This record gives sequence, C-alpha cells and structure tokens, in this order.
Amino acid sequence: MTSFRVTFLCDSFYFEFNEAQGKIIDLFPAGGGGNRKGKSKKWKQMLQFPHISLCEELRQTTEKDYGSLCERQPIGRLLFRQFCETQPELRRCVKFLDAVVRRVPQCALGAFFCFKTRSQSWGASGTLNCVFSFRGILIHDYLSVAPFADYLDSMYYNRFLQWKWLERQPVTKNTFRQYRVLGKGGFGEVCACQVRATGKMYACKKLEKKRIKKRKGESMALNEKQILEKVNSRFVVSLAYAYETKDALCLVLTLMNGGDLKFHIYHMGEAGFDETKAIFYAAEICCGLEDLHRERIVYRDLKPENILLDDHGHIRISDLGLAVHVPEGQTIKGRVGTVGYMAPEVVKNERYTFSPDWWALGCLVYEMIEGQSPFQQRKKKIKREEVERLVREVEEEYSSKFSEDAKSICKMLLAKDPTARLGCQGGGASEVKGHPIFRSMNFKRLQAGMLQPPFVPDPQAIYCKDVLDIEQFSTVKGVELDPKDESFYSKVSTGSVPIPWQNEMIETECFTELNVFYEDGLVSRDLDWRGQPSPTPKHGLLQRLFGRQLKPQRNSDGARSPKNVTVQYLCSAVPTRLESHKI
Repeated sequence: MTSFRVTFLCDSFYFEFNEAQGKIIDLFPAGGGGNRKGKSKKWKQMLQFPHISLCEELRQTTEKDYGSLCERQPIGRLLFRQFCETQPELRRCVKFLDAVVRRVPQCALGAFFCFKTRSQSWGASGTLNCVFSFRGILIHDYLSVAPFADYLDSMYYNRFLQWKWLERQPVTKNTFRQYRVLGKGGFGEVCACQVRATGKMYACKKLEKKRIKKRKGESMALNEKQILEKVNSRFVVSLAYAYETKDALCLVLTLMNGGDLKFHIYHMGEAGFDETKAIFYAAEICCGLEDLHRERIVYRDLKPENILLDDHGHIRISDLGLAVHVPEGQTIKGRVGTVGYMAPEVVKNERYTFSPDWWALGCLVYEMIEGQSPFQQRKKKIKREEVERLVREVEEEYSSKFSEDAKSICKMLLAKDPTARLGCQGGGASEVKGHPIFRSMNFKRLQAGMLQPPFVPDPQAIYCKDVLDIEQFSTVKGVELDPKDESFYSKVSTGSVPIPWQNEMIETECFTELNVFYEDGLVSRDLDWRGQPSPTPKHGLLQRLFGRQLKPQRNSDGARSPKNVTVQYLCSAVPTRLESHKI
C-alpha cells in the first residue's frame, strides 16, 4: 500500500491508496487546518465561558485542597501561578520552584505536591538535591496557607471554576468528528476521532452494548474504564472522555500513531532490535509498570502488541482489560493473560501480587532482542499445554545476540520462582532499574520526558494493517437491551476526565486564547459580578436540525428582510477517514 499527501478543503489530509484495487480507500487528517489546527469554525462558541454567577454550585461543592487545585489539575496549576505572578514575594517563590524542577527533573511530573511524597527518594541523589527538596517543602507549606486563601477569593480562581464548568458539560458523539476504523478491541471497533472544539485527535474504543451483555463483560468493561481513569502516567494510555451512544459505550483514549512493538519487532526489517533500542523501551515499560503498581494495579497482559508508540517514539502501555486492583496486604488469584507471556504462578493458578508483570517484562526484553518469544516460536502452532509446560519447567535459550547484561536481566526476570525474581524481592521497579544493563539510563530525565527515543516514527508512514485487512465484527443476535442496563451505562459514560481534558485545552492553545481577564481595560464581562448572564438565544427548527445559523437576506438598501428568507445548502462528499492503529 502506498500513501501520498494532498491538500483538501484547506486542511492537510492523507489519501490511502490501495495498489491492488487501484483506488483511494480512505482519507484522514494529518494536522494542519490553518490557524485553527483542526478546530471547528465555532470552537470559541463551544468553549464559551459561563457567567461567573452560574458557577456558584461548583464553588460550594469543590474541595478546597491545595494539592488538587494548585498542582494536580493542570489548568489550576497555571492559574495559581498567574495569581502568584501578581505579587513580588509570591513570584520569587515560583521562580525558586522552577529552579528546583531544573535541578531535579522528575519534579516536572508534579512540582508542588511531589516534594513531600518523593523527598526521601531524592536524598540518595545527593545532599544538594535533598536541600532543594526540603526548601521546596517549606515554600509549599507557606503557599498552601495565606496565599492559597487569597487565591480562592481572586478572579483567577473564578476563572478556574469557569473552566471546570466547561469540563463538566455533557459529552456526546457530537463532541467529536468520527474517522475510520483503526483496529479491533474485545467488544468492538477502535476508530479515530477528533474533538471538534480543539482539533485534538484521539482513538475511540467502542464497547458494543449487546456484545458486552452477551459475553457478560460488564464488570470487565467497567474495571478497565475505572483503572484508565485512575492512572495518570506518561507511560500508560490516558482516558480523556467516556460517553455512550444508542448502541455503544465509548472510551476516548490517547491516539498512538507509531504502531505497536509487535509490528516494529517483526515488520521493520530483520526481526528484533539492537540492544540499545530494546533497553530504552524496557526502561519506559518499567516506568509504566511502576506507575501502575504504585496505584496497586497489576497489569497481567504485557506483550508486544499492547505496547504502542506515539508520534515522538515514546511508548505507552495499552489495553488494561485484564488489569486488576490488588488490595493492600492481600494477594489475588486469576489464570488470565496471553499464552506464552503468563508467569508460572499464573499458569499454576497460584496467588500473586505484581510478580506476573515482571515475568512478562522478561519475556518482552527477550523477544525484542532475539526476535522471537522465549517459549513460543512465531507462526509455529504449539498446543497451549505444551507452551505452559515450557513456561513451568524449561529454561530459555540465549543466542549470541545477547550481551552478558542482557542475558542476566532476562534470566533474573524469568526466574520460575517469583520470590527469587527481579522486581519481587521488596524493591519493585527500583530493583529492575538498578540492574547493570540500565547503568547509563538516566531514569529521572526519562520520567520527565527529557530523553530522545532511539526511533521516531515517520509521520507519513503507516505502521499497521491496511484498513481492508481489519476483520469486521459480526452482528450480535438474540440479545435485547433493557432499562436495567442503564445503571451500568451511567457508571461508564461519565464525560470528561479532568486532567486529560485540561491538558488538551493547554496543548491545543485553547487555554492561551480564551484565558483573557480584561477587555478594553475592564474586567471581562463573564467575570464581572455586576453583569448578568446573557440569555440563551433561541434556535429555529432548521438550525436545530442542521446546526446552522440562518442569516436574513438584505434588501438593495442594506436593510434586513425578515420575509421570504431563502436557505441554501452546500452539499459535498465526505469520505471515511484515518490511518490504521492498534489500541
């Protein structure tokens, strides 16, 4: 299949051309869009702030927590910073914290609230870092009292409430433009979509309601949604929105255009990676597992096809359908996963906590270097029972592709006894990071997103299946939906997820363009308590049906003519859109 780039309707698009059929089979946006960058012409109307008087309920119900309002929420962090910039003393505090972030890069993950939670681990990095973190704690203790109270009475906090009001607006299929099928999930197709207001591209994982009900997959679907919502990691796909249509529940996730590791291992030349490349990906996967385990979540389905590359070449863990929460101080049991990647304790149906994930990391490191799984040869049919016997009883073999360090980490991760396995002796991810193979890896910079990946995907290449090769789902028959299912649907379709939504507003520059406090030297009308909210304009039938504002014609003298309004409709062919993708 060949791809080439053209300009279409003033936006950049890719045409996907199938040589065998000799025709264009798909169309998808590739950024661009002029100054709007994919935004709707009416994006400012879609994101219009409510009058501050309409946010009083939010003011009463929002918990006044410094860590949440001033750090964990990206827009809250920016607005609190803008507030601090208005006072010289507070400005100096912010500048010092910026210096700490430059000195200790992992602070960039959460500069304000991370000081107290991470200061002990920083001590090992040197006395100076420890001093920086201690002073950071003192500054945050100071900022969280009187300055925070003043912030809550300021117009900057009022603006934050307006953003929260927008964040909580209903999400429907009309929030997005829908594009082509990218791949398949367990309960339905994965399609590309674009937020109309911001132009941000996502992957929409559709969970067909009838298919969920037929397979009794309600708890699995809800579990995946809740875990995705809980985890905020640069190494795990993010859930940005969750909504429902008549036929499906829709999870809107990070779009990963670089393909999955399975494609890169087996379809980009000779099977496997050089050791440097494999170890970089292993380090990022280790960080992703660390973030999951910190939330007491065991992943249980680590394999190459579930590791996706973004546009810059960084990886994210995807498909958390088998992930589960491990209660503090307890173990769990479950014979789940993918044959060839399940740990011996899982195969034997024994109890465990996080050990299966470190075993699977060993399988993945081995496969990235060798170009084949340690217990299952590619494209060779072996019975499940035989694969499980190999996992339980047989030691893996190492070729000349493995250095001593690479062989060592694989052997330690693939220890049959979980109590002897690397990562399972009390230190978790720290044990794995401490292996000699990572001696040159700066994990602080890696976790802050400051390291350059060994491979950057070509934005004009397609790293996955032809759209025509994606097998379609069959129609579900014999299943009827009833009102009792609505309770489950309401638990899944909860709208926008705060942190990803706020990041979207910032990344697409909507925050910068809309966050205006003064107009002609006066406080913005939506923040002026003396004003009243503007009445909602009434829309005619045609506008409700077609979403267009009808403008009355003018007479020859320029006066409006209220009668005999002629409405013209511009029709154009709109093909299906976007590149193949696995999620």
